Amino acid sequence: MSELPTPRAPFVFATAQYESGDWDSAPLVPANIIDSVARYTSLPVRSQGVTVPLGSEAALQYPLLYLTGHLPVRFTQRESEVLTKYLDRGGMLFVDDHNHDVDGAFNKTAREEIRRVAGPLLPLPNTHELYRSFFVFENGPPTTSHEMNGWGDNLVHEQLDAVVKDGRIRVLFSNKDYSSEWSFHPDNKRFLSVDNTRFGVNIVVYALTR
Repeated sequence: MSELPTPRAPFVFATAQYESGDWDSAPLVPANIIDSVARYTSLPVRSQGVTVPLGSEAALQYPLLYLTGHLPVRFTQRESEVLTKYLDRGGMLFVDDHNHDVDGAFNKTAREEIRRVAGPLLPLPNTHELYRSFFVFENGPPTTSHEMNGWGDNLVHEQLDAVVKDGRIRVLFSNKDYSSEWSFHPDNKRFLSVDNTRFGVNIVVYALTR
């Protein structure tokens, strides 16, 4: 684990609301990641997350945006404009395929939209600093219990994909379905031998400190 600089303002977990698809498919994820950031780090964190319309410039105030869903994703012109500005200003977008299916509608359309707005997604090496930004994940992104459950593509995705510019991740894309893996009440962590939300802490820490 790393010693962290203390930001001036508390971190706020922001979920991106987009006009197409089911942007609110994992409503328990924000509270769970907020709990983990507070539990494991010294970072100040707001106790409740926010929902931010992707077409609103209010999105520009958050260093990390979380976007997920099952259905096709098509950004409006306004959403594309705001997202471009957001990424150019140093924001980071974390996209997680709630279907964990490379042949699924969410994966195909979200990748197309990201390519159009931010550039192509490329495999992120499992040696990337993201996997050491707080907790150490020697083998890259941790596997989820949902990848091999027969729903989705039934594959373990060994890498995440990313759009990287000037040495910094602008968009992080996952087919591992962390949205299902982390969608439980934080009180239930006591039943886990290893807290599976720890990688979410790494994403937050990376977004705040890189």
